[in-house]
Amino acid sequence: MTSLIIKLGAAGDVLRTTPLLRVLDDDVHWLTLPENAPLLRGCGVRVFTSVEALPCGQVYRLVIGLDEEPACLDAVFSRIEAQAVVGAFPDAGGNILYSEAMAPWFDMSLASRFGRKTADQLKLSNRRSYQDLLFAGLGLSFQGEEYILSSERPASHLYGDIAFAPSVGDRWPMKRWAYFQQAIEHFSRGYRVSVLPRRATLSEHIADIQAHRVIITNDSLPMHIALACGKPCVAFFTCTSPWEIHGYGRLEKVVSPRLAEFYYRRDFDPAASSAIGLSEGVEAIERVMADAMPEEIRRYGS
Repeated sequence: MTSLIIKLGAAGDVLRTTPLLRVLDDDVHWLTLPENAPLLRGCGVRVFTSVEALPCGQVYRLVIGLDEEPACLDAVFSRIEAQAVVGAFPDAGGNILYSEAMAPWFDMSLASRFGRKTADQLKLSNRRSYQDLLFAGLGLSFQGEEYILSSERPASHLYGDIAFAPSVGDRWPMKRWAYFQQAIEHFSRGYRVSVLPRRATLSEHIADIQAHRVIITNDSLPMHIALACGKPCVAFFTCTSPWEIHGYGRLEKVVSPRLAEFYYRRDFDPAASSAIGLSEGVEAIERVMADAMPEEIRRYGS
């Protein structure tokens, strides 16, 4: 039998959904955005990047709806048949509903039956990881199943001890920690440091991350890629949930003391970005470097 996962984006959310592939016994089809398809290459799934490409009339044993875009879901369910649905689906009027099994996740989403304000409050108080909630919605128990990421990628001309990835997207400008430049200057005195550039392809970006020992970033795609690559990572959480992220024992989370004040806001206030001080950030990076780097490199900075 065949199951369908509907998870379009964002890229980090697609990547953190891949642990499901370690426990699903069916053949799996996955509907995602074209730009996210490289993340699923080599994962053993059949990837579709448009609704129109889905096999018309396909009967799926299970559809796992993890996106909330009404037009997309309406088009999908008009094209295929589902014997069972877990997650989001459209009703006859085009409204988005979700299965009770996945309510602990979707009650915190934009599709929440409680409205945006209560959804954000639930999200702030939640202490379960995305994977824990996702697996539970399917009647499974999350046991630390790792991300899946293809090893097929080009070689990177970058290499070094630390890769800094300070950039954030336009949707979440307050995610960016204010003191990246000072931290880069500080660690450049003793380590080989790179600032990750924007690449033409996602595969090149992944290769850059793979070429470094430790990754320093925000709550963003490079954090998820670092986890998928098995890299120690430091991530700054200024306005989004640190508890939703399962760190696999290699993620140091630096959480803003003013997180609740700026939680899930998508405007920009410099106070959010600077709430985690430079010294706190440097200390977190030093802790991770102390564990990740051989003693002789730590001693001589070579």
